[in-house]
Amino acid sequence: MKKIICIILTVLIAAAAATVAACSKRQKRISEYDIFASYDSENKTLKGTVDFKYYNDTDNEISDLKFNLYGNAFREGAKFSPVSQSYANKAYYAGTSYGSMTVEEVENCAGWDIGGSDENILNVTLSEPVYPEQTVNVKISYTLNLALVNHRTGVTENTVNLGNFYPVLCAYSKEGFVECPYYYCGDPFLSECANYKVTIDLPSGYVAASSGKLENESSAGDRKKCTYTLGNARDFAIVISDKFEVVSKNVNGVDVNYYYYSDSEPQSSLNAACESLSYFSETFGSYAYPALSVVQTGFCYGGMEYPALTMISDSLDSDGNIYTIVHENAHQWWYAMVGSDQLNSAWQDEGLAEYSSLMFFEEHPSYSFTRTGIVGTATKSYRAFYSVYNQIFGEADTSMNRNLGEFESEYEYSNIAYNKGLIMFDMLRESIGDDKFKAGLKKYFAENVHRIASCEDLFGCFLSSGIDLEGFFDSFVEGKIVI
Repeated sequence: MKKIICIILTVLIAAAAATVAACSKRQKRISEYDIFASYDSENKTLKGTVDFKYYNDTDNEISDLKFNLYGNAFREGAKFSPVSQSYANKAYYAGTSYGSMTVEEVENCAGWDIGGSDENILNVTLSEPVYPEQTVNVKISYTLNLALVNHRTGVTENTVNLGNFYPVLCAYSKEGFVECPYYYCGDPFLSECANYKVTIDLPSGYVAASSGKLENESSAGDRKKCTYTLGNARDFAIVISDKFEVVSKNVNGVDVNYYYYSDSEPQSSLNAACESLSYFSETFGSYAYPALSVVQTGFCYGGMEYPALTMISDSLDSDGNIYTIVHENAHQWWYAMVGSDQLNSAWQDEGLAEYSSLMFFEEHPSYSFTRTGIVGTATKSYRAFYSVYNQIFGEADTSMNRNLGEFESEYEYSNIAYNKGLIMFDMLRESIGDDKFKAGLKKYFAENVHRIASCEDLFGCFLSSGIDLEGFFDSFVEGKIVI
């Protein structure tokens, strides 16, 4: 009898263990966006609806939802200009132009209003509180008026950039929903991963480059509809054009598509995208999405990253084009898959993307970039910044954890977030050696994929190597070290 009981208990324990294992492999429940957007090329407007299913993964009951209205930063009279004076001429190619994001209606709620520090937040009061592990649905109807501007959101001379083109749920912290003013320095975005289904209706002559996997395409008259899906993504972007050409290649099951209209060597650009995707996957962890769109477009800076899509400026020379493709691809790991607080510690993703680019070029000497050259250029630029800012302000602020609104200029921002970040990671690698450095980055990726990682999460992956690095990190982040 005891033997039979033992056998039964063994079977039950094994079954329970199998159930726990199956549950652990099940995808974590997250919020869902179902977006429909129609582009009017004559009026340069996008009319859209967002059917949003919010999943409460917090420990609190939620009575209100907050959404970032990034498109409203381009309106006339905005408190925070999306473009600095130094980039205005490059951005506004046809003279000053304005856009806006207007919410027309919010359904399935008790009420809504527009607030925030710069009319940048949609506040939705729910009909009933949503409790932990429960869901609630709201539907938002809106119109996006597009400025003529070489920026993330706008009509360029050859394309239409639809980054941040829909109301985006604010990320949630212990203080509540985090509102994101649109500072011109850096990337003023903070969002959590969600599942996306996006349908865009556009003129039939246009080609759409998208974050998602194309699930369906249909045509009617002079219009067509394209439906895309993307799972576990921080946001979703589209670039459309009636001038695109496309070259493609499959890399380990990932469809890499390079969209361009003025690249004399498109195959070289595609190769850089494919080789960097492969290298980063092997070095840090597997790429999570079924496709990657690398898109040449009008953009006043070098490039811009979105999950499974990168914007590459059409004003770059051949070397700049290659470097930017690699850097923006690195952001698929350090921003898209592993998120961080870009509002207050921009170096965490920008410094890592810069150093990841260095690592790629170091292992691919056929390109015209070297570790010595990249570190030397960053160090020279940082020291020049330090000298200039000491003269202007008496003492340069070289602390790294700062809100984007606290930077005096893009010059200061780029030297702190990009150059000092890169220098820190290079010194760290010199201190602990290649093996421990790469192991730390693998650990950081594995433990934080699809999360918003803190600085402490990053530091902890290197501290666990057994080497005392707390003083090292503190000296850099707090601005104590002299470079």
